[in-house]
Amino acid sequence: MILHFINKGVPQKRLSISVLLLCIALLLNAQTVNAAEVIVSANTIEQLKDFHELRAIFSLRTLYWPNGEKIKVFVLPDNNAVHKKFVKEKLGMFPHQLRRTWNRMTYTGTGQPPVTVDSIAEMLDKVQHTDNAIGYIDRRVEDESIHYFNAH
Repeated sequence: MILHFINKGVPQKRLSISVLLLCIALLLNAQTVNAAEVIVSANTIEQLKDFHELRAIFSLRTLYWPNGEKIKVFVLPDNNAVHKKFVKEKLGMFPHQLRRTWNRMTYTGTGQPPVTVDSIAEMLDKVQHTDNAIGYIDRRVEDESIHYFNAH
């Protein structure tokens, strides 16, 4: 296509500006989100074996760690890009499917949805300061008060 414009006599400068503007427009529309990192509070030393266990925790089918302690789940809002990426990549489902599971539990009285936090910073703070907590953030940070899970 570019060669077509060059052959038709479109000045090189005009073509370069058009390509530059197209690249800028594409970059402005792109959302860069790092891979979601699953985090747990420092007192939680249990290891997840696979993504099925992780999915069971976030869909509230598993409520207790193997040591008998109740799991406290923190999530970001449904429309958050990190939440969407986490649910799709780590849980293997869509955000609306997870929300439907939580709503069903709430309406039937069999459970309560996870605690929703407003930001990555709040997520990090809640997991750091809540025993037996689990959540996710958009990138790894150096902090001894949290542990990372690498569920496969």
